[in-house]
Amino acid sequence: MASLTIRNLDADLKVRLRLQAAQHGCSMEAEVRAILYKSLIPAAAGNDLASRIHNRFEGICTEPLPIPPRQAVRTPPSMGE
Repeated sequence: MASLTIRNLDADLKVRLRLQAAQHGCSMEAEVRAILYKSLIPAAAGNDLASRIHNRFEGICTEPLPIPPRQAVRTPPSMGE
């Protein structure tokens, strides 16, 4: 595994990172790894069928289709009895 040192990180950014890591219940180091992984390797996370279907239809309007009124049930045809 490689190591990475980030110098001159803005103090506000570091505070936000620390808070986000605490919300996710992990260390700042683990949070940075997750952020980098999600941003640099998006195909690995969303390669399953359900994710691809969701991404395909994500922008489609989700308004429900109108339901047509019900009709009376017809009498089934007799079969020559």
